[in-house]
Amino acid sequence: MKPFFLITLTLAFALLSISAQSPSGSPAPPGSTPAPPVAGSTGTAGLLHLPATTDPGAQKAGELLEQMVAALGGQAYLTMQDMEQEGRTYGFDSQGRADGEGAPFGRFWRWPDQERVELNIKREWTDLLGFPIPITQKGQTAVLYSGDQGYQITDQGATALDKETLEDYLRRRVHSLPWVLRKWLNEPGIAVFYEGHVLAERKQADQVSLITAQNDAVTIAIDSITHLPVRVSFTWRDPKYRDKNEEAEAYDNFKPVQGIMTPLSIIRYHNGLPRNQRFVISTKYNQNIPDAMFSTKLAPPPAKGKKK
Repeated sequence: MKPFFLITLTLAFALLSISAQSPSGSPAPPGSTPAPPVAGSTGTAGLLHLPATTDPGAQKAGELLEQMVAALGGQAYLTMQDMEQEGRTYGFDSQGRADGEGAPFGRFWRWPDQERVELNIKREWTDLLGFPIPITQKGQTAVLYSGDQGYQITDQGATALDKETLEDYLRRRVHSLPWVLRKWLNEPGIAVFYEGHVLAERKQADQVSLITAQNDAVTIAIDSITHLPVRVSFTWRDPKYRDKNEEAEAYDNFKPVQGIMTPLSIIRYHNGLPRNQRFVISTKYNQNIPDAMFSTKLAPPPAKGKKK
């Protein structure tokens, strides 16, 4: 019995020694300095560049943002370079009532600041020296944003967008979800805050706000169950009338596309009233959209009756 007892005792001391050396069971080495806590300390931490903080509310906000990005597709979402979409878009009047029957649209987006939206488009392509060139036919229109410039393109050519329309788009772009997650969070002085449970678009959600060092802010409502974004909003003050305005986008009916959760319904609000709604039929990511799609110079349509 003695040999068996000695073997058992030896094994017990060995297990205790291993446990004492494990990171989870040992105290920090003498003289070491623990790393500061970082907002977003869940299993999905590391997707975002979040500010270090000891504030429980900020830590909670960081965790929610990490969960949201993980639900959207993680690195696939954060590193997407371009997107093509087709669907149908509807406008609303100043009272929030549906205006017209809507129109088919095609959308081409390339990170960070290029976007083209085509309306009533039945697109055709021609091949010029091996490069695909879009052809816009009579009666069709496209809106192009490239950098801080905007144009409307028709069969008559391209004209610069009016100042108000361009400023509205640029304002919404720098407060958009991709811009906030990929640019704001890399800026010094960014802060995140947890603002509790809210009801957003008839869904239970957790609300998080991000504020830059310049006191610009975006608020995100995150679905408490799916962790997907429900609503993104921001406010701005009219420089002329000093009125405070709220802009918001709401997302619904998410479907996975190439590893990215994609909303098939997007509603844009201005001061609580709907201004535009898009229903997405198809989406493609990282298609290496040709530069020609973001140029105001369009190839002329084929001669009438001439077969391509």
